[in-house]
Amino acid sequence: MQLGIRLHDTTKLPFEERIAQVHQLGFTCGHLALSKVIDEFPTTDEALTPGLAMYIKNVFAKNEVDIAVLGCYLNLANPNREQLAETVHRYMAHIRFASWLGCGVVGTETGAPNETYTFVPECHTEEALHTFTKNLRPIVKYAQKMGVVVAIEPVYRHIVCDPRRARRVLDEIGSPNLQIIFDPVNLLDITNYGDKQAIIDEAIELLGPDIAVIHLKDCAVRDGKLLSMGCGQGEMDYTSILKFIKERKPYIHATLEDTRPENNQRVKHFITRKYAELT
Repeated sequence: MQLGIRLHDTTKLPFEERIAQVHQLGFTCGHLALSKVIDEFPTTDEALTPGLAMYIKNVFAKNEVDIAVLGCYLNLANPNREQLAETVHRYMAHIRFASWLGCGVVGTETGAPNETYTFVPECHTEEALHTFTKNLRPIVKYAQKMGVVVAIEPVYRHIVCDPRRARRVLDEIGSPNLQIIFDPVNLLDITNYGDKQAIIDEAIELLGPDIAVIHLKDCAVRDGKLLSMGCGQGEMDYTSILKFIKERKPYIHATLEDTRPENNQRVKHFITRKYAELT
């Protein structure tokens, strides 16, 4: 695997210095959320020109860091039509930008059927899934035209909350330009935590062929709540995840999440050691 990091978890520095430091820390790829990483210039839709893409691409290339994911984590199930139109416009802008950047995928989570993007029981209904799939379809169609992959990230507290619903979305849209970001911890909740290994195994079985990127973090129950944290700080067993990577996904981009500048090296060493220990 090619191990990277979520770039907005690294030390806040001017953009070029930040990417140089990512290379110095030994990471080979990064998850880029433009507005969370870049302060020196605007990253609005109109700012995402081919020239800006070439500049950013060259900064990453100079530092031997891939852009694994261009993040566009917005709500495609927003019932507010004006806000939804703005969201769709931003997805289209990111997809064009990704085609110029040459990055791995445009990544997104799967929303909630409200304007505040908050978890409600209705997230897990058939109606919400239908709305999300309907609104995702033209995004994927545009990605096909631009030669870009859109990857959805299943999250328990969002609409695509489990591997079966993710499989349904993939099959209903039926495009090779729609794939999966697999974050095992995001499939878990305090209500299903006891079945965590079965859930992770089901995700690998159902979604494995379509997994384009891996997110790696840890989790643990604290005071009756499930909390996420850097790898090696919680209770996760990484055996099946890392075995899946080693056996079926050579050189896949795998980015660390929920690290801090003061612990990202410790987390990196933990997961690389676990990976090396596999036979």
